[in-house]
Amino acid sequence: MGTISPDGFLTLTDRAKDVIKSGGEWISSVELENALMAHPDVAEAAVVAVPDDKWGERPLATVVLKEGSTADFTTLRAFLQEKGRIAKWQLPERWSVIASVPKTSVGKFDKKVLRRQYAEGSWTSPGSDTDARGTARTPAYATRWSAPAYAARS
Repeated sequence: MGTISPDGFLTLTDRAKDVIKSGGEWISSVELENALMAHPDVAEAAVVAVPDDKWGERPLATVVLKEGSTADFTTLRAFLQEKGRIAKWQLPERWSVIASVPKTSVGKFDKKVLRRQYAEGSWTSPGSDTDARGTARTPAYATRWSAPAYAARS
């Protein structure tokens, strides 16, 4: 997917399979990833679409924080909104801190793996009785990921 400038230049913005359709509007996962990786505490970020009862799909942001980082999801959301970087309606409501973003054999983010892990309920918050989807978790999920997840609705 892309845009054509008034001068006739084509700018590629995202892969068709990675664009998130939320409430009839399109959200670029690449735009969100680039904005998140501009934060000084974020080493890597991958954004995928996850099902949402109200909007059809919503973005799930998975981030790898730099060593010693104290950033939290409230800080990252505020950073995305600073100076109009990302519109409020595009902001992720579901977040997960992970140790590393899964990659394909050529080093690209493997978003299929992230979507599958989300669907399986792999991301959990320590001390929480629900997974990142908000559904009751089983004890097996509690040890699958060492990093916390966060599902906030605003």
